[in-house]
Amino acid sequence: GVEPEPDLADVKGQPGARRVLEIAAAGGHSLLMVGPPGSGKSMLAQRFAGLLPEMTVDEALESAAIASLGSEFGAERWRRRPTRAPHHTSSAVALVGGGSPPRPGEISLAHHGVLFLDELPEFPRSALEALREPLETGHITISRAARSCDFPARFQLVAAMNPCPCGYLGSRVRACRCTPDQVARYQGRISGPLLDRIDLQIEVTSLGAEELLGAGPGEASASVQARSSAARARALARQGVPNQALAGAGIDAHAALDGAALAFLHKAATRLGWSARATHRVLRVARTIADLAGSDAVLTPHLAEAMQYRRALAAPAP
Repeated sequence: GVEPEPDLADVKGQPGARRVLEIAAAGGHSLLMVGPPGSGKSMLAQRFAGLLPEMTVDEALESAAIASLGSEFGAERWRRRPTRAPHHTSSAVALVGGGSPPRPGEISLAHHGVLFLDELPEFPRSALEALREPLETGHITISRAARSCDFPARFQLVAAMNPCPCGYLGSRVRACRCTPDQVARYQGRISGPLLDRIDLQIEVTSLGAEELLGAGPGEASASVQARSSAARARALARQGVPNQALAGAGIDAHAALDGAALAFLHKAATRLGWSARATHRVLRVARTIADLAGSDAVLTPHLAEAMQYRRALAAPAP
């Protein structure tokens, strides 16, 4: 029989992280979770695909075609969004594809699904930098001496990392042993341009034993999926693409702010020294939050919430 997808109801507590998963699913946004070992980052990531909209037949055919190229297709996976979770020892070729003849890598096997990268700073720098093109364009071009090959790679990135080498910076459970220099070096392994392409960045904290035992079951994936799918449908009807893909004129047209929200954004962007790209990223997330709230306009509370999801690292990218 077909194994059931892991359900978000299994995750106790963590209302903040659950909310961010819902926003990511609704808007097509990539996500970075920063937190100590045992805080539930992997458990949350493994349940993310179950929050995404149902696969269309066209998406399922594309996904099956790529899986069969990699000898990975099984009929029981038909119309189930893939979650690929390559290990951090994976080479750039394993991650993005290559070889002779060229074969699809993990990012293409995750097409129309989820690419989960756990322990993000431990991946080779070359592998991480190679993610920038597909995150922007939804495909990857692999050039070899004899030929060049184009594979689709429209995946949603869900990444997780410890905040520092020992893992316990900011933990309520254990003291951190790292120096500020070690923390900065560790977090610096993720380049600014890659961080720039991750819309949502959040802290996931460990729950104490009492909190875990006292927490009831979480909301089931099905009801979260219903809300996120309705919000995504609203965005597609308005602009033809998920909010994550809004750029330039699209942001101006569809994420327009009223006077109060605009003033709030200018003040925050100036104080925090945001680049135009960082400001656009916050606007895209705010547009998704407004869609989840059923609001035609992006209002100040939507913007304020979106700004909270930029502060996971001690020294974030501007």
